Amino acid sequence: MLFIPLKKLRKQIMFLILNSVKTTLYLFVFFYLLLFFETNSAFAVSVPDIFSNHVVLQQNAEITLWGWAKTGEKVTVSVSWDQKKVNVTANNLAQWKVTLNTPFAGGPYTIKIEGYNTIQIEDVLIGEVWLASGQSNMEWTPKAGIDGGEQEVAKANYPNIRFFTVDPKTADATQLNVSGEWVVCTPQTMSEFSAVGYFFGKKLYQNLNTPVGIINSSWGGTPAEVWMNPKVIEENKLLKSAASSLKEVPWGPVIPGKAYYAMIAPLIPFKIAGVIWYQGEANTSIAESYSELLSTLIASWRQEWGYEFPFYYVQIAPFKYKELFAGAILRDEQRQVLAVPKTGMVVVSDIGNIEDIHPKNKRDVGIRLANLALAKTYNKHGLPVSGPLYKEMKLEGNKVRLFFDYAENGLIIKGKELSQFEIAGADKNFVKATAKIEGSSIVVQAKNLKHPVAIRFAWSNIAEPNLFNKDGLPASTFRTDNW
Repeated sequence: MLFIPLKKLRKQIMFLILNSVKTTLYLFVFFYLLLFFETNSAFAVSVPDIFSNHVVLQQNAEITLWGWAKTGEKVTVSVSWDQKKVNVTANNLAQWKVTLNTPFAGGPYTIKIEGYNTIQIEDVLIGEVWLASGQSNMEWTPKAGIDGGEQEVAKANYPNIRFFTVDPKTADATQLNVSGEWVVCTPQTMSEFSAVGYFFGKKLYQNLNTPVGIINSSWGGTPAEVWMNPKVIEENKLLKSAASSLKEVPWGPVIPGKAYYAMIAPLIPFKIAGVIWYQGEANTSIAESYSELLSTLIASWRQEWGYEFPFYYVQIAPFKYKELFAGAILRDEQRQVLAVPKTGMVVVSDIGNIEDIHPKNKRDVGIRLANLALAKTYNKHGLPVSGPLYKEMKLEGNKVRLFFDYAENGLIIKGKELSQFEIAGADKNFVKATAKIEGSSIVVQAKNLKHPVAIRFAWSNIAEPNLFNKDGLPASTFRTDNW
């Protein structure tokens, strides 16, 4: 039988008791602190992901910074470009927002947000911020394959160009945040970003010598309806009827508002200089409503942001669509959107691919968009802005004379003779026409047609017309009739 002296036994029992008490105390403190931080973290000051490190903010503007905090909590915002501090109290929805004035381009700066906790946003640049949106041709990355992709990726080291990609998501009501983060332009980040967005931003950066931020919120195969507040469509009989005929597809949403609620609304009111848009292929099945649709989208976005920002877009390229004339109709509908103030359109019929709905020349698309922005938004002169755009027609006996915008310096043919012109009389029967350039106008006629009424140009899905202006940019599809 094991014998333990009573004195020693008492010491061992006391040791075990004391250690047990210490262990219990440690566990109590640990769980208390864990509960404390878990409980109070819900009330920590926070901001949307769009305000992450490396963010670019619009220069020389009044911007809005917003976020969340415990109801009644005092939040202080300070920025390193001036010495001012802005104080605000979270409202009964646990939300707060402040307005700040940004200086001219520069950085890096720091933004500090203090409340129950402190957030510090580092490496903030002030410059030009553009939103890029649309479907797959805007979403398309160098990694997916573009002309000259390897060389372009290898030299994409631009610390003052920043990207933010919005993850594709849907929602049934306005969301408060988008998931993502700002990243610095490197070969790796550029290869996974919108190619059109990158080339657009690069040209702006090189010409303006200012930091550039591009927010890409696009989704392949989506019709324009999903990018609009559905209330706007509901109030418009034409758009409501057209939207109801959209058929479900496996690659993305077609229900109005689904992408708007999740991918556009949470960005408002983040200050932007303007929008670039590349979309339309998914609307060819209801092409006749596109002019009304895109014009309404532009107006609704401007109303949501609260100011009339520029909106520049790409006309869809020639492609073998199943529906007869669907591509031509939609391209002409896009041309008509130019009636909306502060818009511009890039024509890409000369750099498309009728066999591939995703032409690989994204560089020239981005550059043409940038030239529009540089000329129209930033007042840079001497840049090619647009190809010939139909303006008006005049009857001259059995001939029709056509006049164009962006033809002041003259028109040219790439090839032996002008093609893609058709002419019709009152019977609405279009026949092939001959056409010749006379200065900045074009005279069109058909041998056996004595009383012409209407002209159509490049009126097929796969038309690759050879009419250009002396800037080397192609003419847009158009028709003078509304039959």
